[in-house]
Amino acid sequence: MGLTGVADLPLHEGHVPPWLFSRMTKLSSLIINLMVDEYGVRRTIKMFSNPIFFQSFNNIIGMDWDSSGSTTITTAALKVALKSVDVGIKVVGGKGSMR
Repeated sequence: MGLTGVADLPLHEGHVPPWLFSRMTKLSSLIINLMVDEYGVRRTIKMFSNPIFFQSFNNIIGMDWDSSGSTTITTAALKVALKSVDVGIKVVGGKGSMR
């Protein structure tokens, strides 16, 4: 397969606005609940290991497709969302304080 195009993905400065991150965590919580109900814990976790699925999830919860930091922000939103539901999945680690 040959080169078919080029994408310019610049690094963005700043932070995700609090109102957007709040919406991202709420959507993540709802979607994760549905996924675990439909597919079970094991398959849900496996789906997140697929980079195309992960990017799609990132976009569905409100992050721009070309934003730098999308992996960090999406994982943080998932971590917060999974603290409020009991579906058998938790996210540990990440950036931020060690408290």
